[in-house]
Amino acid sequence: MECQKEINLKDCTCTYPGCPNRGMCCKCIREHRERGELPGCLFPPEAEQTYDRSIKAFVNAHKKLIN
Repeated sequence: MECQKEINLKDCTCTYPGCPNRGMCCKCIREHRERGELPGCLFPPEAEQTYDRSIKAFVNAHKKLIN
């Protein structure tokens, strides 16, 4: 499957300016998974902007959304 980087960039919510994987979702997911993290697009905006991609940060951010 060919990467659809230009299409993906339209929906990419990652705010990390130096990210070399912007728009390349498969690379982004693979890199974060290898580090035991989740990609920024799975976080609510305020949590994504902290650049803490840990699973703990993800769970805490979503706890706040449901409480």
